[in-house]
Amino acid sequence: MPQAMPQTTPQIDPRTDPRTFSGSSDSPFLRDGSVYALLARQAGRFADHDLFVLPEAVRALWDEGQNRWSYGAALAEIDALSARFAAAGIGRGDRVALLLENRPAHFLTWLALNRLGGVMVPVNPQASAEEIGYLLSHSEARLLIRLPKYAGTADPVAAGLGLPALAPGDPLPQIRQAAPAGGADLEGDCALIYTSGSTGKPKGCLLSNRYFLNWATWYSAQGGAISLRQGQERLMTPLPTFHVNSTGHSFLGMLSCGGAQIIIDRFHPRSWWRDAIDCEATCFHYLGVMPAILLELPEAPEDRGHKMRYGLGGGVHPDHHARFEARFGVPLLEGWAMTETGGAGTFCTPEEPRHVGSRCIGRPDRPGPALQIRLVDEEGQEVPRGTPGELLLRAAGDNPREGFFSGYLKDPEATEAAWAGGWLHTGDVMRQGADGSLFFVERRKNIIRRSGENIAAAEVELAIQTVPGVSAVAVLPTPDPLRDEEVLAVVVPTAEAGEDAALAQAILETCAARLTYFKVPGYIVFQDSLPTTSTQKVRKPALRQLAADPLAAPRCIDLREQKQALR
Repeated sequence: MPQAMPQTTPQIDPRTDPRTFSGSSDSPFLRDGSVYALLARQAGRFADHDLFVLPEAVRALWDEGQNRWSYGAALAEIDALSARFAAAGIGRGDRVALLLENRPAHFLTWLALNRLGGVMVPVNPQASAEEIGYLLSHSEARLLIRLPKYAGTADPVAAGLGLPALAPGDPLPQIRQAAPAGGADLEGDCALIYTSGSTGKPKGCLLSNRYFLNWATWYSAQGGAISLRQGQERLMTPLPTFHVNSTGHSFLGMLSCGGAQIIIDRFHPRSWWRDAIDCEATCFHYLGVMPAILLELPEAPEDRGHKMRYGLGGGVHPDHHARFEARFGVPLLEGWAMTETGGAGTFCTPEEPRHVGSRCIGRPDRPGPALQIRLVDEEGQEVPRGTPGELLLRAAGDNPREGFFSGYLKDPEATEAAWAGGWLHTGDVMRQGADGSLFFVERRKNIIRRSGENIAAAEVELAIQTVPGVSAVAVLPTPDPLRDEEVLAVVVPTAEAGEDAALAQAILETCAARLTYFKVPGYIVFQDSLPTTSTQKVRKPALRQLAADPLAAPRCIDLREQKQALR
């Protein structure tokens, strides 16, 4: 089991004390100019403090030679790797795809690229060959760095694109004779992260150094249950690094205060509290499915034997919220953000009233980067307080996009549509209470939210439409008590399709071959027709009653067990 190194708590540095600034324009973290520069500065203050920690079981699983990386040791490793990248001709603006799971190598490689102004493109380890091919091609990555275990899937795809693929530590190919001039800067791209859009293929969100440093600004400005302590916090997270939560929110939050990130390969409920105790975790990030699973475990001494001060996340079931806090003694601070918003548009409930069990995500006037919000109806008109409306937001000041994503790669039309009227349209419906708190109601976008993963219904529909025997299909979310939502496909078979069960199996196999497992339908309901508009577009609102209880439909095929077996 990892033992904490002796550490001293440095005096508060006025440059990083959140009490010395207000809003994002005066943030000391933005003065660093890049994520790498912030790490370098913090390594000067917290050289012997833990930056990354692995529970012993995770270290053994990954066959790592160490359990922890200090700030000083990590910086030295990053600098050495950065020099190798520069010698290979990789520099400012170059995109490098990373298929490195949640491992420390992901962060170390990212920061080595960041020092040079390079751009990380994280890859979902569960992605299919087709999905990997799309990401590598669309991003125009110059290099793929992947773990050896993914060579069989990823290398043929990379080779077909003429892209070098190698493992961490392998000799780097010569990309060009000299790296592009210049390095990292505040507005320069830092990462390209793909997020499921509502109209098909994933969109590539261009994210700047300002975007990531805003996470540090936001996290350090919070008070109440969060109130980060310099050099003392240890945040445990199993969330994937191909999302912004782990790479951005968690990592920059800890970097802002000289804290440690305790990395779990994935959520292991039975060892969760034991790992927290062994690694001396003080906080954690979660998805709504995690509290639900932990509540199902038998009571044990570890339930209260930890040092957790808070959990920060979103989507906890209203019925589980108070129960979890009462049993485990940890407040669950519900929040909200999007890949497009980052720390510039994040909400949280660190102080009372938290409205536990009501899906409250906090107030828009919390400390951190200043922002403005509107709640509007389907015609774009503001709704009265207490009435549900789509959440629109923007940065306060002259530049409404400051600190948000820089745009969708190769899709200026989608970027401008997202910012229609000078406000970012989130697609999430909220209502605002009398005290200014926001409460999540539903999603207006054609997106399914399963265990924290955003799934574009259109992408699943495209895969199903290729199956012989399918005449028409509509994919939509159905409630799931454990995973928030599950994927439901409503299918109209052709006259020659044959038995429903055989067609359902063909759909399952096709989706499994083309999509990441969590996108595969958990239910398929066969019908003779779909409700349509006068222009023959599917009226999905008319299917909501069916989606509320698909098992009640006479021709429903439950594929959930087979889907889980695909993991």
